[in-house]
Amino acid sequence: MERLTTTNILPNTFYGRRDDITEQFGIMWRQIKAPLIVPVLKILVFLCLVMSIMLFIERIYMFLVITFLKIFGKKPEKRYKWEPLKDDVELGNSSYPMVLVQIPMYNEKEVYQLSIGAACGLSWPSDRIIVQVLDDSTDPITKNLVEMECQRWGSKGINIKYEVRDNRNGYKAGALKEGLKHSYVKQCDFVAIFDADFQPEPDFLWHTIPFLVHNPQLSLVQARWKYVNADECLLTRLQEMSLDYHFSAEQEVGSSTHAFFGFNGTAGVWRIAAIEEAGGWKDRTTVEDMDLAVRASLKGWKFLFLGSVKVKNELPSTLKAYRYQQHRWSCGPANLFRKMCMEIARNKKVSLWKKVHVIYSFFFVRKVVAHIVTFVFYIVVLPATVLVPEVVVPKWGAVYIPAIITILNAVGTPRSLHLLVFWILFENVMSLHRAKATFIGLLEAGRVNEWIVTEKLGDAFKLKSATKAFKKHRIRLGDRIHLLEFAAGAYLFFCGCYDIAFGNNHYFLYLFIQAFAFLIVGFGYVGTFVPNS
Repeated sequence: MERLTTTNILPNTFYGRRDDITEQFGIMWRQIKAPLIVPVLKILVFLCLVMSIMLFIERIYMFLVITFLKIFGKKPEKRYKWEPLKDDVELGNSSYPMVLVQIPMYNEKEVYQLSIGAACGLSWPSDRIIVQVLDDSTDPITKNLVEMECQRWGSKGINIKYEVRDNRNGYKAGALKEGLKHSYVKQCDFVAIFDADFQPEPDFLWHTIPFLVHNPQLSLVQARWKYVNADECLLTRLQEMSLDYHFSAEQEVGSSTHAFFGFNGTAGVWRIAAIEEAGGWKDRTTVEDMDLAVRASLKGWKFLFLGSVKVKNELPSTLKAYRYQQHRWSCGPANLFRKMCMEIARNKKVSLWKKVHVIYSFFFVRKVVAHIVTFVFYIVVLPATVLVPEVVVPKWGAVYIPAIITILNAVGTPRSLHLLVFWILFENVMSLHRAKATFIGLLEAGRVNEWIVTEKLGDAFKLKSATKAFKKHRIRLGDRIHLLEFAAGAYLFFCGCYDIAFGNNHYFLYLFIQAFAFLIVGFGYVGTFVPNS
C-alpha cells in the first residue's frame, strides 16, 4: 500500500485557498492602514503623551512639595494649635467632648471581634464615649455573633450600642446616615469611623481630638493606615507600595498645601457639625467618603492628615476581593467627578486656586487620567505601534517619563524597592480594570453603583489553612480563569512576536514580560486563593 502524504490528505486547493485568504487579509490591512489606522494611532499617541506629561508634572509637583516639607515644613502640631486635653476639677469629665465611634459592618465574621474590641479599648472618659456598631449583616449566624460580642462588652461597663436596619439602602453611607439619627447622638461633638478590620491604638483619640477641639476650622483629622498582613503574599506587598505613596504623598500634599484631601472612609474623626452642614452622608456614588469630603471642603472646612498616627488594618489578600475593591475605588471617583465638576466650579466659598486643585489635580489627573493613560498607552497604543511602524513614539514618552513616575511612586516604600519590576507589571495589569471602571463611572454605565464589600480573611483563615494544609480542594476552572487578562496577554504576546519577526523598535522584551504577567493573573496565580468549598 502506498504511504499517505499530506498531499493526498490535503489537496493543493486547500493550500491555494489558505494563501488566498492570507493575501486578501494583507491587501485589506494595507488598504485601511494608511488612511485610517495610522491617523487614528497618531492621534492616540499624541493624547497619551499629553496625559503622560500631565501625570508627570503632577508627580514632580508632589515630590517637590514633600521634599520641601521634609526639609522646611512644619509638623501638624506647629501648623495647628494642639494641646493635650486636661482634667477640670470643677467640671470633671464633662470638660471632655462627647465622642461617637461608628463601626459599620456587613457579614464580617472573620474580623468583627477585632474592631469592636479595639473600639471598646479606646482610652477616653467612659461617660464621654459611645461605641456604635452598625450591623447590616444578612447572615443570621454572623448577626447573632456580633450582637453577643456587643452584649459582652456592654456587660463590662462599655457604653456600646448595637444598631441594625431592616434594609441595606445606601450600603455603608446609608448605615452611617441612619446611625447619626439616633437620639443619643445629639449629645456627641465628634464621630470616629472605623471599618470592621481596623484596630485603633488605645491613645488614638488623645492624638486626634485635641486638633478638632482647639481648631474650630478643622472638620476632619485623618490617620494613616498600617497593614497587619503586608507580608502575607506578593499581592499585599504590591498593595503596600501603592497605598504608601497615596498616604505619604497625595494625602500629605493635600493636607499641607490646600487643607483638602479625600477622606479614606475609615480611621478618621469628623466634626459632626461639619457633616450636617455639608448635607450628611449621600449614597449617590460608591465613594460616599470622598463625596462628603468634597462637599465639606466647598463649605469652607479644612482637613488635616496626621501621618504619625497609624491604625492597623487588613489588606485584601485575594485577587477577587482586590479587583472588586479597585473597581469601586476607580469607578466611584470618576462618577463623583461627573456629578460635582460644575458644582465645584460655581462655588463661591473657596478660592480659585483650591477649585483648580480639586478639579484638575485631585479629580482629573489622579482619578481619571492616571487610570486611563496607564492602560491605553502602555497596554494598547504602545504595542500597536509595533504593528504600525509608521507611527513612532518618542523615547522620552515611552521610556523616560514612565521611568521617573515609577521611581517617584516607589520611594514611599523603600523596603520593597526590589519588587519594583513586579509592581510595574502588576499595576499595568490592574490598569485594565481601573480604566474600565473609570469609563463606567464617567459614562454612568451598568456597574456604576455596584457595591461589593471587600472580603477580609482575618487570622481565622490562616488558622483554618494551617489545619487543612494537606486537604485537597476541588477547584473549578471558572473560579481562577480571567478572560480579560487572557485577551490582553494574547494581544501583547502577538505584538511581541511580530516585533521580533518584522519590527525594529525592540519592544518585544517588555511585551513578552507584560504578556506573561497578564497570563499569570489570568490563571489566578496571584494572592491567596480561597476555594468555594
